[in-house]
Amino acid sequence: MKKNIALVAGGYSGEYVISVQSAEVIEKNIDAALYNVYKIIITKEEWHHTAPDGTVHAVDKNDFSLRIGGKHITFDAVFIGIHGTPGEDGRLQGYFEMLGIPCTSCGMVTSALTFNKSYCNKVVAALNVVNVSRSEHIFRNQPYDKTAILQQLRLPVFVKPAEGGSSIGMSKVNKAEELEAAIEKAFREDGQILIEEFVKGTEVTCGLFFAGGQLHTLPLTEIRSSKEFFDYEAKYTPGVTNEVTPAEIPAPAADHIRSVARELYFRLNCKGIVRADFILEESTGKVFFLELNTMPGQSENSLVPQQVRAAGMTLQAFYGMLIEECLEQVKK
Repeated sequence: MKKNIALVAGGYSGEYVISVQSAEVIEKNIDAALYNVYKIIITKEEWHHTAPDGTVHAVDKNDFSLRIGGKHITFDAVFIGIHGTPGEDGRLQGYFEMLGIPCTSCGMVTSALTFNKSYCNKVVAALNVVNVSRSEHIFRNQPYDKTAILQQLRLPVFVKPAEGGSSIGMSKVNKAEELEAAIEKAFREDGQILIEEFVKGTEVTCGLFFAGGQLHTLPLTEIRSSKEFFDYEAKYTPGVTNEVTPAEIPAPAADHIRSVARELYFRLNCKGIVRADFILEESTGKVFFLELNTMPGQSENSLVPQQVRAAGMTLQAFYGMLIEECLEQVKK
C-alpha cells in the first residue's frame, strides 16, 4: 500500500517564495507509484491543501489530517520544505514529535540550535573541530555599543539576522560609519543579530544525508559569486554566481571539509539532508565554519540538487531515500 506523505511548504518568513519553489521540485520528483503526496501550504492565516480539482481543504491541527471526499487522511511521514520559521527553527518538528509523525528533517532541538547562527557558532566552537570567526550577538530590545563592537572585531564584518536565511537582511560592512545602517537593516528582519568578522577566501558547501544505515557525503560545491558576497540575488538569480560542483579546491582541503562536515552532522545530532557551509581562508588555507543549514533549498537553482546530480543520482532516488529513512524511524 502506498504511503501518505505530507509535503509542507510556505512558512511565515521572507523565504516563503523559495520554499514554494523548493516544494514544486520535490513534489514532481517524488515517485507517485510509491507515495501519495499531499502538498500543504502553511501561512499564519491557515494550513491548507489544494486538491487536483481545485478545492481547498483545511488541515485539522489536532492530528494533522485532512478530510477529502468523506475520507479521513492521515500521514505516514512529513517532508518539510519550509525555509525559516516555523519549518526550520524546530517549531513544526516539535509539533510532529508530539503527534508521533516522523519527518525528514532534523529534530526539534537540533533545528532550533542550528537556526540561530550565533548560538550554533558557540556550540560548534566548543566542539573544537573547526575554526569559527569572532563575532558579537546583539538584540533589538537590549542596548549595544557600536564602538565596543568595533573594538572587539576587525573590519570588514558581516551583519546578518541571527535567525534567518537566504541572506535576507545581510550586509557587508567595510567602514565603521556603515555599521549602524547595516544593523538597522538586519533588525528589520529579526530581533537579534550576528556581527561576524569577514574571512577572505573560497566559500565551499557540503551536502550530507543519512539513509540506508550510513551517512552519505555529496560532492562539494565551490561558490564563485560576481557580487561582493553570496547574497539573495547571487543565490537565486541565474548567471550571477558560478557554482562549481565538484569544487575545484586542493584535495587535502576537500578531504578536511568533508571530515569536519561529517563530524558536525553526528555531534549536532542531525537527521535527513543538511548542508554545511565553510570558508577556505585564502591566506592560510584554514577552514572556517559558516553555518549548518538543516533545510537546504531544493529549487532548480539550489545547491543540493546540483550536488545530487553530480553524485550520479536522480532527485527521485534521492528523495525516496530520505522518505524511506524517515519511515524507518517508526520501526525503531
